[in-house]
Amino acid sequence: MADERPVEVFYNSACPVCDAGAKELQRAMGKAQPVWTDMTCAQDALAADGVTFDQVRRHIYARDSSGKLYRGADAIALLWKARPGRRWLGGLISLPGFRWVARGGYDWFADRLYNWNRRKGRW
Repeated sequence: MADERPVEVFYNSACPVCDAGAKELQRAMGKAQPVWTDMTCAQDALAADGVTFDQVRRHIYARDSSGKLYRGADAIALLWKARPGRRWLGGLISLPGFRWVARGGYDWFADRLYNWNRRKGRW
């Protein structure tokens, strides 16, 4: 049986809110620790997937062990499913009705956070 690669998370540490969220997840993940890629240091890490650095400034991305790439609320659900104490929540926001609400809420917040960071001169 071939070894599966670990989950990889692509995030933006230039955003203080995003960086704090990533650090909280890193502390909480325990043994299910993914590989963390700070896109401010590896801006072309997702170029082969057609994802720009500016898109990662707006949304978190995660690649599962099979290579599938997730964005935003779907990436958070993937991570929460592996996080002790949040597995149930990751499963819940993956359900069709909840998934739609989670995506909408995440995207709404992410757009405002992106614009706030631009006004603060972070990019």
